[in-house]
Amino acid sequence: MAERVIYAMYDDDDVVKDAAKKLVANGIHIRDIFSPFPIHGIDPIIGVKHTRLGIVAFFFGLLGLALALFGMRYFMIVDWPMNIGGKPNFSLLENLPSFIPVTFEFTVLFAGHGMAITYLLRNKTLPGMPADNPYPRTTDDRFVMEIFVSDNEQFSIDDLHEKIKATDIIQLEEKDYKKIK
Repeated sequence: MAERVIYAMYDDDDVVKDAAKKLVANGIHIRDIFSPFPIHGIDPIIGVKHTRLGIVAFFFGLLGLALALFGMRYFMIVDWPMNIGGKPNFSLLENLPSFIPVTFEFTVLFAGHGMAITYLLRNKTLPGMPADNPYPRTTDDRFVMEIFVSDNEQFSIDDLHEKIKATDIIQLEEKDYKKIK
């Protein structure tokens, strides 16, 4: 038997936020909300966990810092030492103040690009991948709440429909869930 999912469509971000508060207060678990723009404050309402993307960015930044220091030491001291402006060319520590801007920029470059690539890979939003939103209008002007029946087994389907219809919905639809691969 296929997994059933209920889609409730709304026309305003404040309405969907109020509806989510009301449904969660009634014990209904909301899996996701699709919207054309970020709705500030919706994550704690529906129980979305904090992201670990900042930790990943920190480690990419450390990688950039290490590669910058290793590269500058190799290029400027080991491979082809040059006397530029009277600076000594035999020690990284003596030259470190002049390497700080390059080191900082390389760290930021790695952190930013690494975080962006990790985000795209994790969310499966690379170019050419199919969209994972249930309705095309969620990219224009509609907000869709996705409620899985299996997440709310304590309620009957009719009870779920009744509680959702008590909010200011535009359209209510129940479908078989098809995971996009």
